[in-house]
Amino acid sequence: MNYFRLELILDKSGVSQNLKELIMSTKRRNYSPQFKAKVALAALQNNEPIAELAARFGIHPTMINNWRRALIDSAPDIFDKGHKSRKQNEAQVDNLFRQIGQLKVENDFLSKKLSL
Repeated sequence: MNYFRLELILDKSGVSQNLKELIMSTKRRNYSPQFKAKVALAALQNNEPIAELAARFGIHPTMINNWRRALIDSAPDIFDKGHKSRKQNEAQVDNLFRQIGQLKVENDFLSKKLSL
């Protein structure tokens, strides 16, 4: 039963306002990067099973595994001194492609003006 159908049923019974507020008030939690790092490091240490870590920190085990994987994937970037990070390189490439596109448009426009 989807939310809208549930809402219609509850509107007829008169209890809908409180339940609607309860359903609509659930928001996604945003965790700080420090908390994520703390949980991911605890998962990497393997002192406790993921289920116990999830119970201790009050989060879903899948989130712990995702944060652990993200920490493992980004660890080489920490030790990559003297080189730009991958994000900086991607941003620079995007900027250069944007400039190339702009120059192509300008070049096409000017060549059409000259041919007239």
